[in-house]
Amino acid sequence: MDIKPIIDTLNTGLFIDGQWRSAEGGKSIEVHNPATGETITTVADGSAADAEAAIRAAGEAQADWAATAPRERAEILRRAFELLTERADDIAAVMTAEMGKPFAESKGEVAYGAEFFRWFSEEAVRFDGEYAQSADGKTRVMVSREPVGPCILITPWNFPLAMGTRKIGPAIAAGCTMVFKPAKLTPLTSFMLVDALIDAGLPAGVLNVVTSDSARRVVTPWMESGIARKVTFTGSTEVGVNLLKQAADSVMKTSMELGGNAPFVVCDDADIDKAVAGAVQAKMRNGGEACTSANRLFVHSSVAEEFSTKLADRLGSMRVGNGLDDGTEVGPLVDQDALDKVSSLVDDAVAKGAKVLTGGKRIEGKGFFFDPTVITDVPADCEIRTTEIFGPVAPIVTFDTDDEAIALANETEFGLASYLFSENLERALGLADRLEAGMVGLNTGLVSNPGAPFGGVKMSGLGREGGKVGIEEFLEIKYIATPRS
Repeated sequence: MDIKPIIDTLNTGLFIDGQWRSAEGGKSIEVHNPATGETITTVADGSAADAEAAIRAAGEAQADWAATAPRERAEILRRAFELLTERADDIAAVMTAEMGKPFAESKGEVAYGAEFFRWFSEEAVRFDGEYAQSADGKTRVMVSREPVGPCILITPWNFPLAMGTRKIGPAIAAGCTMVFKPAKLTPLTSFMLVDALIDAGLPAGVLNVVTSDSARRVVTPWMESGIARKVTFTGSTEVGVNLLKQAADSVMKTSMELGGNAPFVVCDDADIDKAVAGAVQAKMRNGGEACTSANRLFVHSSVAEEFSTKLADRLGSMRVGNGLDDGTEVGPLVDQDALDKVSSLVDDAVAKGAKVLTGGKRIEGKGFFFDPTVITDVPADCEIRTTEIFGPVAPIVTFDTDDEAIALANETEFGLASYLFSENLERALGLADRLEAGMVGLNTGLVSNPGAPFGGVKMSGLGREGGKVGIEEFLEIKYIATPRS
């Protein structure tokens, strides 16, 4: 698939106050295809001055945007949803070229990501208030919800469209202006998202976009501006903690979707074929480069051999290659650092006694490819038991009792997603109640849904995105009291 004609049509500068422009000093960042290592194009490398211009534009646009009718905001989101859907093939091709996932998965992400715009177009006209009298009857109590104000949006590279729409959608619906820093590895998909919003009629200054080789160079001026009233971030826990510290200086509203270390529990009464299919879904989506990815597979000892063999057969048969090629099921990892990390985790486990059922090695040649891998008998002291893998590797550990399974599953500082397979509904729900996670996939390997709240507990973050609660992250509550005669 030739993506050059699409790339040649893209704006690749900074988008500030309704205008595309070059970065200060004309600096740029190269964007690479992880399947080939080739440079796709270059994009603007924003400076601190560029970032300051962007947050000023957002601040100046806030009052007018907040006063815009909810229906008007809803219609912009609806038109943007339709445009993303119409442009799905081109967006998916660019996404695959800059981050590696197979084209079919990229199209799935466009459909999923676009749904956040449709969902929040409907929520824009539905957030309400309250009118009541006080208990003593002397006061009218009026409660309204208002936009929090200018927001800082920071997104990761692994879902470059959906992570943008999941933040931009509720911000627009609530009446907030934004400054947006996409990941430097995958800026092109974000630019195509911005183009859809521009064509949908989003006013100047509402969304301002600054790409940069240095996140700190851009985000720090935003955090210290005194203009921004909220920061929403998806990425590593380490960066999230630093942002929370910065946000404390101005008591800024925050929502953080951070790291994960998801357990995947297979009970002795599970439907093994269903569990294997769920494991493929939970482990191999995005080639394992997902915060919700099944990271530690805990399987009852009585069914471990059957499950492990069937999973190894399935992963071992998956076609690895350039995501733009027909039939590819697993693309490359995003860069050399990601490949080195996955390879190191597997080597450490094998050196300590783990057994490789399939895969276990990087693929030589161009690109950052690693074989889909299943390893068993993984000792407790292996780094892979505590580290988010972010790759196509499934480490399997056995257990004998439900209490042991829950203890193993919860033995982590993270708590984003968990997965559980059992055919006994009462038992399954009881175990799900005991899992320390913001989301539980019960007999399914897929938990993400625009209409459901997405987020975690413990070190996996704060707040929720999507669902009915998603817009509340961008609203403040105002109470007005007036005497009642």
